[in-house]
Parts: sequence; structure tokens; C-alpha cells
Amino acid sequence: MGLFLSVILPIMAVFASGFILQRIRVLDVKSVSAVSLYILSPALVFTTLYESTFDRGFIVILVYMFVLFYIMVFLNKILAKIFKWEPQIESASILATGFMNSGNYGLPVVLFSVGEAAVPYSVFIIVVQALQNNFFGIYYASRSTSGMRRALENVMKMPTTYAAMIAFIFHYFSVEIPEAVHSTMSMVGDAAIPVMMIVLGMQLGSITGLKLNWQVVSSAVTLKMIVAPIVAALFVFMVDMDPIIASVLIIISAMPTAATTTMYAIEFDTEPELVSSITLISTLVSIVTLSILLNIVV
Repeated sequence: MGLFLSVILPIMAVFASGFILQRIRVLDVKSVSAVSLYILSPALVFTTLYESTFDRGFIVILVYMFVLFYIMVFLNKILAKIFKWEPQIESASILATGFMNSGNYGLPVVLFSVGEAAVPYSVFIIVVQALQNNFFGIYYASRSTSGMRRALENVMKMPTTYAAMIAFIFHYFSVEIPEAVHSTMSMVGDAAIPVMMIVLGMQLGSITGLKLNWQVVSSAVTLKMIVAPIVAALFVFMVDMDPIIASVLIIISAMPTAATTTMYAIEFDTEPELVSSITLISTLVSIVTLSILLNIVV
């Protein structure tokens, strides 16, 4: 109960503020999200990774993120065979279960539950997840050659990709940046987490159409909220790693569907109402599942 009151409830309150604001004022979510995507998040990624001490843990995280993604794809294909899903339904389920909300939701939960020491690992997961989301998300949403080309172009347009690359290069070659520049970027980066949380609430508040295909929704929510953290726990058990990284992997794996997948589903007409339904329901279910998980992990 203590972790629910100290971690989950405050985060949900911030989400709710964005949700209520969007319901009352109907703001342009894309504009607010763009501020986070092109200014705040790159600053957070750069300053966090620039100040980090890179070790084997980052390689472990990179391997795990692809292992988890491909396990989710594999399980979805099995379910599609069993339930005889149409290709569009299969793609929608992959979008909803293959990409977790590691930024808007995962980062604040990790920060409040595990602490500052876990933030660099969580930020690195955001970078990897963003690359996966922008490439594989578009690929599975479109399932076409043009989609593959579009996916590559989208990855190269991501500012966080370049922020991470520059941070790695500067760190490796011990390039010092002026204190005035560093303090300014730190200040901007500090604003990223609360803004990302509000944006998620606004994104959820923008959902208008739901498609409650309970067979698909229940399967996807089970994969996302139960199977994924179990996969993380097994991976942590089999691979020797820092306990902090282990906690981060399990917590991030238990995050609900990334809200950005809804945008891809809408753009490529991949069952957008179904993806929106899974996003909303998995987020609501996470209030219970994360409260239980945090009491086990933390």
C-alpha cells in the first residue's frame, strides 16, 4: 500500500491532470508532444547519458529489449494461428504488445521506486525503445516495402537518436562541454519527465473510439501486463547483472502499451480503435499490476 501511495498514485494524478485538461480544452496534443520530442527529451537523453558510466549493463539492456520484442511477436503469431486472426488484427496486437510505455510512464515509475541510480538505464531503454518503435512499429503497421523505407527515414529523423550518439561520442573522447551549456541542458532535461507524464494523460484523453474485441484485448493485455514481466524475471534469473538493472528491466517490461502505437495504427489504418482500446485498458490495469509488482521487486 505504501508504494501505491508514494509511487503509483502521484503518477496517476499527473496523468489525470493531462487527461482532464484534454477533455475540457481539447488541445493539440501533437504540438505539446513535439516540444517533448524535439526539445525536452533530447536534452534529458544527452545529459543523462553524458554523465553516465557505461558498463556491461547497457549491452545487457540492448540484448534484452530485442529478446522481449521478438518473444512478443512470436507469441502474437501463435495466437493469430490459434484464433485465426486477420493480418490486420495480428499487426494491431503486435503494435499493442511489442512496445511498452517506457518514457511517459516507465521513467517516472523507475525514478520514484528505484531511485536516481536507475535513471541512466531507464533513459537508455527509452532510446532503444524509440528506435524499435519508430522502425518496427511502422513496419508492422504498414507491412509493405514503402513502410520499410518510411521506417528507416523515421528513425533518422529522431532527435533522441542523435542526442544519444553525441552523448556517447563526447563521453568516450572525454569532451567537456561548458558549464553554462551543461546547466542549461540539465534545466531543460529536468522538465522532460513531468511534461511526458502530462502528454500521456492528454493522449489518453484524446481517445474517442474504442473497439472492445475482448478476445484480442484480453490476450494483448495479458501478454503486456503479465507475460512480459515474467519474461523479464526469467531473463534476470539467467543473466548475471546489477540488481538495479534487474529491477529496471522487470518494471519497464510491466509497463502498458505505448501511446505512440495508436498514432501508427491511425496513420496506416491498422485497427486504430482496437489499439486505442488495448492502450487505455492496459494503462488502467497497470494501476493494480504495477502496485503488486513494485511490492515484489523493490
